[in-house]
Amino acid sequence: MATNKNAQLRYQILDRCFSNFHKRYEIDDLLDEVNEQLFDIFGTTVSIRQIREDIKYMRDRVSFNAPIVAYPYDGKKCYYRYSDRKYTIYENALSVDDLNKLQSTIDMLGRFRGSAANVWLEEVISNLEYRFGLKSNTEHLISFEQNDQLKGIEHLADIIDATINHQTLDISYMTFKGKEIMMTIHPYYVKQYNGRWFLYGLNDELNRISNLALDRIHHYEKSEKPFRKNDLYDFSTYFDDVIGATIPKDDVNKEIIGLRFSSNRFPYVVSKPIHKSQKVIDDKNGIVEIQVRPTRELDQQLFSFIPDVEVLYPEWYRQQIMEKIEENMKKYLSVKKDCTDNTDLCTR
Repeated sequence: MATNKNAQLRYQILDRCFSNFHKRYEIDDLLDEVNEQLFDIFGTTVSIRQIREDIKYMRDRVSFNAPIVAYPYDGKKCYYRYSDRKYTIYENALSVDDLNKLQSTIDMLGRFRGSAANVWLEEVISNLEYRFGLKSNTEHLISFEQNDQLKGIEHLADIIDATINHQTLDISYMTFKGKEIMMTIHPYYVKQYNGRWFLYGLNDELNRISNLALDRIHHYEKSEKPFRKNDLYDFSTYFDDVIGATIPKDDVNKEIIGLRFSSNRFPYVVSKPIHKSQKVIDDKNGIVEIQVRPTRELDQQLFSFIPDVEVLYPEWYRQQIMEKIEENMKKYLSVKKDCTDNTDLCTR
């Protein structure tokens, strides 16, 4: 068999498929994986016969002697995988610079070792260390914000695994009001915001994207329903118009929101923008604008700046924030009245 760039790429793709122990690749799946990349790079495709010839060639002792096994399942079906988890037909040649960058990555990942919620990282780090002869730095040089006691964090590894490997999930979920509901979710994306983790996926029952907080997931298991591929949503831009993890309803439009900050807070907001759309309108008076769809998370962000922030426009949003401040003030005023009537209450 002639060795050319086309063939070498096919072997690399097949090697990755046979090394993936999280997914079952049938012959048609292998064909799809190979043709997708061949077409992108060379504008060509191959037949299923060629894939079978490639498998035969890779198995050949003179060629690669690859331990490719066809594992039967579900009646007449079979999937292809290496029998040796550590086997690969390619040695990864990395430059010194590449190895230094990889070493830094291993050091950062190593910061998360030891947590029950991050046991999935242990295999990743160990494989990198074994394959490239690197070891993570034992010194604690970098700190990341994390809460190992966060409820639902124990689900994170399996949720990420299901998202990567397109595994549909049947989930028992606790609503904000404490009602337990069952749903079938096709997981598409996992996001962290404000110390909490969220799963985004197609909800079979609602036929739309649902946002599930991991700390409200009571139980989950793999579903027998086939995975519905994400052909509608680009999660690299999905959150561009919002602050936080919540996507508002379609009738909530993007607004230009003007904010005035105190002289003490303004430099902080300039150095750490509230949103990527933020731009300075008036340096002297500490005014900035952001273009977002208002959400509860935006309200929370603005309240964290009180008393150093004022919403200038739009008028309806300024009024909404003012009403919430007034409602909160009533609580403080009521406590003051209670203190006047009952001295003991104030000295507790």
